[in-house]
Amino acid sequence: MSFQAYLDAVEDKTGLTPRQLIAIAAEKGLDAPGTKAGAILEWLATDYGLGRGHGMAIVHVIQKGATIGEKHVGTTGTHRDESSELWLDGKATKPTA
Repeated sequence: MSFQAYLDAVEDKTGLTPRQLIAIAAEKGLDAPGTKAGAILEWLATDYGLGRGHGMAIVHVIQKGATIGEKHVGTTGTHRDESSELWLDGKATKPTA
């Protein structure tokens, strides 16, 4: 599963776009420097029923933004992504949708 597919699945599971979840995390102070992934994962599990894999995708965009490494970009493997820039505004508005 690509990184973007994880984010799209989070939207399916929660009804919220990644950007909306980032905003909620900020309201809760979970975007503060030094916030541990465990605190974010606990919030996502409690409020939205997300497991670790999907939760860690959200942790990444909260803590590091919408850019990912080039390792799987343009490859043909299972984990391939189209771009190193993740789309956070929802599947319905994705330019490649």
